[in-house]
Amino acid sequence: MFTARRRIFAVGIASAVLFGAIPQAFAARGTLSRASAPGDASKTVTDEVGRTVLVPAEVRRIVTLAPNLTEIIYALGLEDRLAGDTTYCDTPPAAKAKPHVGSPVSPSLEAIVALHPDLVLATTSINRVATADALDRLGIPVYTSDPHTVRGVLESITHMAGLMGAAAEGAALVAQMQARLDALHARLKDQPPVAVLFVVWEDPLVTTGQNTFIADALRWAGARSVIESKQNYPHVTFEEVVRLKPDYIIVTGEHEGADASEGASLRARAGWKDIRAVQEGHVAVVGSEWDRPSPGLIDGIEQLARDLHPGAFAKPVATNHRVREYACAR
Repeated sequence: MFTARRRIFAVGIASAVLFGAIPQAFAARGTLSRASAPGDASKTVTDEVGRTVLVPAEVRRIVTLAPNLTEIIYALGLEDRLAGDTTYCDTPPAAKAKPHVGSPVSPSLEAIVALHPDLVLATTSINRVATADALDRLGIPVYTSDPHTVRGVLESITHMAGLMGAAAEGAALVAQMQARLDALHARLKDQPPVAVLFVVWEDPLVTTGQNTFIADALRWAGARSVIESKQNYPHVTFEEVVRLKPDYIIVTGEHEGADASEGASLRARAGWKDIRAVQEGHVAVVGSEWDRPSPGLIDGIEQLARDLHPGAFAKPVATNHRVREYACAR
């Protein structure tokens, strides 16, 4: 039911907890700590977990430590500056040809150093704080993003684009993403939210809490999680799910016909077959973009909204280009 990419995402949950322990000692995320004077060779910034980072004024070589960050680099049209990424970076497909530094959870410090990056991009959604600490001791600047909402994803893109000297590209990309969200909001504004259970991991059963980008993405798609937890990724029991009676179960799948196969698979499993939504065949399958706080998440939100609220999309509308296709065509 879960691919290797989903497994690495689940392992990264623990990393998010570790990064979340860092004090949020800043008022505005990703803001400049001081104005850079003309001729400065570097600028001091505060990243999204409160770390002070000294970033070169001109960033020519970038290493990304998570698939969503690699996707952002390509969406900004900065792929020529991408010196390396991880073995799980596969969107767009060209990212697979870049030098790899290992997995997001345990990248090779030696491989990162060998690529001579001006800047390393990390994220709390999957990377470990120990990795950022080690690179900092080696004198390599690490900017860590920490989006907890869909608009937070847009803010992160804006901040990182500015660091890399691509403020205009960042503004254009964010404006496009926001326009799609606004159009979706207009479609769904009169639709009651659908109660759902989003399955992050199957055994043990793990879902998403209220303060994650996934939970917020569900809200944009016209859904609400039946689990109200302050934990980012709480464990739940089947008994609790049966009691809460979600209208839909949402799982991930990356193959044709996944909706039918996943639904049939769940109906045959102990625990799952007792859930009303599974009995009624209300299993929505979403793509891997839901694992990633990146431009592709907008695609996933739009598709789930269509699955949950088909009536709101009854009238034909002009099809927007997918963000990844737009980026690759630039």
